[in-house]
Amino acid sequence: MVKTMAKNPIVFAMANPDPEITYEEAVAAREDIIMATGRSDYPNQVNNVLGFPFIFRGALDVRATTINEEMKKAAVYALAELAKEDVPEEVSNAYNTKRLIYGKHYLIPKPLDPRLITRISPAVAKAAEESGVARKPIKDYEKYKEELEERTGSGNKLIRKIYTQAKINPKKLIFADAENYNVLRAAEICIHEGIANPVLLGRKDKILNLIEDYKLEDLLESAEIIDPYTIEERERRQRYAQFFYEKRYRKGIRFKDANEKMYNRNYFGAMMIENGEADAFVTGYATKYKDVVRPILEVIRCNSDIEHIAGMYIVITNNRPLFFADTTVNKRPDTKTIVETTLTVTRTIKWLGEKPVVAMLSYSNFGSSRTGSPERVREAVKILHKEYPDIVVDGEMQANFALNTELRDKHFPFSKLKGKNVNTLIFPNLSSGNISYKMMQEIGGAEVIGPVLCGIKRPIHIVQLGASVREIVNMAAIAVVDAQNPPSNY
Repeated sequence: MVKTMAKNPIVFAMANPDPEITYEEAVAAREDIIMATGRSDYPNQVNNVLGFPFIFRGALDVRATTINEEMKKAAVYALAELAKEDVPEEVSNAYNTKRLIYGKHYLIPKPLDPRLITRISPAVAKAAEESGVARKPIKDYEKYKEELEERTGSGNKLIRKIYTQAKINPKKLIFADAENYNVLRAAEICIHEGIANPVLLGRKDKILNLIEDYKLEDLLESAEIIDPYTIEERERRQRYAQFFYEKRYRKGIRFKDANEKMYNRNYFGAMMIENGEADAFVTGYATKYKDVVRPILEVIRCNSDIEHIAGMYIVITNNRPLFFADTTVNKRPDTKTIVETTLTVTRTIKWLGEKPVVAMLSYSNFGSSRTGSPERVREAVKILHKEYPDIVVDGEMQANFALNTELRDKHFPFSKLKGKNVNTLIFPNLSSGNISYKMMQEIGGAEVIGPVLCGIKRPIHIVQLGASVREIVNMAAIAVVDAQNPPSNY
């Protein structure tokens, strides 16, 4: 029967658990077949979970008197549109595939796609209003979508705010390590989301092969590819080398050394930023953190009023985002470094659109220990209170008092944090900060974004080695927002 059908036949074999014809038999009979079943172990699973919970959600939220044909059609059109959009990485991972692309093997969204509720329910609610069966119309559909995300526990106001801000004024963003699929996929998503205009740094032949293998054609149209190793880039490498030599010849750098360094993507990318040839830089996917930080600091200075940079992780909890610092750079900071970490981190949090409320952490509370890290933290707080009174900060204090407002107010009513919810934690050393964010990630189930590099004069940010596509896109959005805020705003 399948062999007798016309070109590109469509077969929906919906009997479960055994379809009327198995997937294997159908695709063996015809290469051009468009095949769907009700099973999750084959492409194009048709499952009622794609529709019914979200149809009812939309109907209930407008107090619809019935579920009519217009509402059901609205759900169908919402599914059809969603199938044509980029698929989130977590969905592809759940189905053990590198990438899902609209076509005969993916013509309907997957049941595990978290976007279903924010697409189908609003479409159904709007159709109910337009067909006259809604008794409680929705006034603000954007707000309604945010509420739907929060109901399912997938809400992330801070990240949504960062993405929205990035889209207002997209920047020219360099992606180092563009010879890797995750980086290229993240760059493509940035194009689709309107976040950035990508510059792909790496060996051009390898990048083009990956683009062809994974059908990332939009990168060919909308991204610039720069291969630092080619003869075509020789003039730029030499120009960068001269600039770098003049910057560091008193620190033992010869011109020959400077020229060799320009074959390194991190030096090359940092020089592009320093020379104003791009707006922001995301790197780190294929290089250890310390090996990325070194070239950046050799090329680009810290902000004018500090001598130390810091690393900050954004920890997304169910209640609110928390900011952990320093988690990546300063191993055993002295008092001055702790002060500078607080300054640069609070400035970063502000341009991210949040108001920092800072607790300086230690293993003791307000002078109960007179030596070691508590003393350094206590001195840092004293300096911050005197020289930077606008910063809402206090300590030293233990983590439970920092995060429990009621407990803190009861035992330390004199604290400048009285009645406030702390969202920024400054750790006394790198070990405690690094251990804490990783425990939050693994045991607490928090989503972690970062590390965000704070205090560098140009918008350069480093993802973790082997970062996921989602992590790279998140960092790209942060880098763009950083580029939108000139150093004078720091």
